[in-house]
Amino acid sequence: MTDQLKIATWNINSVRLRLPLVERFLQTYAPDVLCLQETKCPDASFPFAALRKAGYQNIEINGQKGYHGVATLSRRPLTGTERRRFCDKDDSRHIATDIPFADRNLRIHNFYVPAGGDEPDANINEKFRHKLDFLDEMEDLLGATQFPCIVVGDLNIAPYEQDVWSTKQLSRVVSHTPLERERLEDVRKAGPFVDAMRAHIPMEEKLYTWWSYRARDWKAANKGRRLDHVWVTPPLAPKIVDVKVIEEARGWEKPSDHAPVLTTLEG
Repeated sequence: MTDQLKIATWNINSVRLRLPLVERFLQTYAPDVLCLQETKCPDASFPFAALRKAGYQNIEINGQKGYHGVATLSRRPLTGTERRRFCDKDDSRHIATDIPFADRNLRIHNFYVPAGGDEPDANINEKFRHKLDFLDEMEDLLGATQFPCIVVGDLNIAPYEQDVWSTKQLSRVVSHTPLERERLEDVRKAGPFVDAMRAHIPMEEKLYTWWSYRARDWKAANKGRRLDHVWVTPPLAPKIVDVKVIEEARGWEKPSDHAPVLTTLEG
């Protein structure tokens, strides 16, 4: 019997503020797993009751007040939870869990990579240095992967030309600089991992998951970037039957500036 698993990733930009949107997404798209980033919520204030009422009994979180934070919600059991500390900071930017899929466990890493500030120079911008150091440690972690694994989250880098509205205008903007693009590819290849979104959606097609709040009409302007990612270890790649960006969620009332990405695997 074929096992189908739907995994969504979404930078929600405050889970308490946008709880109605999370509930709407869960009801409409019914993923088996939802990985959230930038929950901006201390663990004691996380809305467990509402999300369990929505059918997601298994919840693992790594949060902090006002900043960062990640959470993994599941309708299936979650085991082997790990919360990794990066760059000797107490930022809550990672959580890993195991979930049953196709008669074995699948490791899910949920990441929120630092944005990096405004100036792409690590010598004068500590935030950019932090981002590069985080990628170094992320590469070390993922380079030791030895089991079926999926990496999801807001990685805050758009690696390819068609992942931004204008590579010419954004090549000196943090999230699309040549150094960041190269480093993210190094991290992905360390596993190695397959870029599930680009394996399913042709490279020549524009593909965005984030649209700035600054645009008066984000949809008409369509100046997006692909900052959210789904990577899988190579044996899982043939099991991916669908990957889609749920753009409509960017247009919901009081939305996150990110749209969810929904990936379906069959095994």
